[in-house]
Amino acid sequence: MTDLTIRLSQLAHGGGCGCKLAPAVLRDLLAGQPAGQMFPQLLVGNETADDAAVWQVDDQTAVIATTDFFMPMVDDPHAFGRIAGANAISDIYAMGGRPILALAILGMPVDRLPAETIRQILQGGQSICAEAGIPVAGGHSIDSVEPIYGLAVIGLVHPSKLRRNADARVGDALILTKGLGVGHYSSAIKKGALDQAGIDEMIASTTLLNRIGADLADDPAVHAITDVTGFGILGHGLEVARGSGARLVIEAAALPRLSRADELAQAGFVTGASHRNWAAYGHDVTLPQGCPDWLRALLCDPQTSGGLLVAVAPEAADAWVSRIREAGYPLAAIIGTVEDGSGVTVV
Repeated sequence: MTDLTIRLSQLAHGGGCGCKLAPAVLRDLLAGQPAGQMFPQLLVGNETADDAAVWQVDDQTAVIATTDFFMPMVDDPHAFGRIAGANAISDIYAMGGRPILALAILGMPVDRLPAETIRQILQGGQSICAEAGIPVAGGHSIDSVEPIYGLAVIGLVHPSKLRRNADARVGDALILTKGLGVGHYSSAIKKGALDQAGIDEMIASTTLLNRIGADLADDPAVHAITDVTGFGILGHGLEVARGSGARLVIEAAALPRLSRADELAQAGFVTGASHRNWAAYGHDVTLPQGCPDWLRALLCDPQTSGGLLVAVAPEAADAWVSRIREAGYPLAAIIGTVEDGSGVTVV
């Protein structure tokens, strides 16, 4: 018999982008994989841990391809579908592109979940794709032990507007478009310790499409873009630093947060992914003396459908923050700079 009262978040050992393999594990698994440089049309492969693959078709068109899926971080099936869909589509925006279609990826314990719950997950994904102006044109499904949902997404970009995570320049200002703390909220949800207002706040952030990325790419003053997901602000900041051959300096006090992020981090609502992230890349991060454990956890906190991290010429930064906020991202803020050196320094 199917248990109609079962909570989605209790069917999964992890949730959202907290399910991602730790950066060090991923690097180890990918070691020795053939590089894509033998294909000159492949503008972006896995060389710099960028957000999506990009294949140039002609002088005017490049195709962006990505896939993302995970286990539930909320119990509302429709919201789960929307969050997973927004998270997958974000990779297209992070490359400066615009999505054109999606394919659904579905794995469900069909003997434990009612068909209506699974339908609501699919409907949630369809609804966020409709907001992005794209169809869910097909997909693939399997019977799995834990519920899994996501999308493969295809987008287009003019080659001149492609934005990698590896093109930040010394002197650039760093902008983050959404608040941190999603992993702390999801940890509290899993433990039944977050009220409905907190759940609604997290869902609102994680279902806010990063469509501003395509607008950012129209401006030559914007040099690099990536989205902040499972490796946290430090992990994805490190990807920018390594790819760009530079050092990112992040001001902790300037980082935008969801309203209860600090409170939940201090109360110990921390995902296992946060600890795995620090173990994987902490040797390349310099924290301020006396940095409390809760702040380190926040800096490593896995974001699901997080904001865009943008490297922009300093003279354009304030105008872009205003424009991003006006476009519907009220927490957008300048969080640091790009400097000579390597790694990430938090001040």
